[in-house]
Amino acid sequence: MPELPEVETTRRGIAPHLEGQRVSRVVVRDRRLRWPIPEDLDVRLSGQRIVSVERRAKYLLINAEVGTLISHLGMSGNLRLVELGLPAAKHEHVDIELESGLMLRYTDPRRFGAMLWSLDPFNHELLLRLGPEPLTDLFDGERLFQLSRGRSMAVKPFIMDNAVVVGVGNIYATEALFAAGIDPRRAAGGISRARYLKLAVEIKRVLAAAIEQGGTTLRDFIGGDGQPGYFQQELFVYGRGGQPCKVCGTELREVKLGQRASVFCPRCQR
Repeated sequence: MPELPEVETTRRGIAPHLEGQRVSRVVVRDRRLRWPIPEDLDVRLSGQRIVSVERRAKYLLINAEVGTLISHLGMSGNLRLVELGLPAAKHEHVDIELESGLMLRYTDPRRFGAMLWSLDPFNHELLLRLGPEPLTDLFDGERLFQLSRGRSMAVKPFIMDNAVVVGVGNIYATEALFAAGIDPRRAAGGISRARYLKLAVEIKRVLAAAIEQGGTTLRDFIGGDGQPGYFQQELFVYGRGGQPCKVCGTELREVKLGQRASVFCPRCQR
């Protein structure tokens, strides 16, 4: 599933080609996503100039002069720029045609993503109760410490809770916990302030590094420019269960936490 760095990579790839451009037409070939694509999307967006492209958590916000297209990439979706008139292949559900001669194409084999319209996106039900962005000053270790008090759940699903902080998905939670030396099975309420301060720093560092590398290429992710991400080469623990730790050589263990596979080093993480 595309996580925050992949979505931010997509945003950075498409924004320079969309901002300031006028939409000439919207072609919807299949409306059956996680939520149906609005039947009047073409009427609402066509003829409008795109003002900006933002990201909130894993949602892309394509802001027009009046209204915003809220897009989520789901489990396997992508948004990329292609030449106007390029024939659509299977699973290529939406084209947003621009007067520049390019079009933004939305592909989603599993159809678990979203393309929704809102006049007030930050008060939309999907975005309204989200926590702070991890790469801003609104997120820090003190927030993690305070919100964790009295919590018996494991620390990994705790930091993956979008009400605590957005965008810390499975890959990057796994890597940040390793970098901070914290066992993902530890109870969130039993971790000290000092360790949470370090964990917040590592969450920021890991996410920033992944964004700079263009995200992590897992299965079929590609960025908005059609290029893969390369952060997978930097992974220390994610997806490496049974292999030796790159730091100490101990065999990495894999367990299930909150329905997700979690890999950790029993020596480096306590």
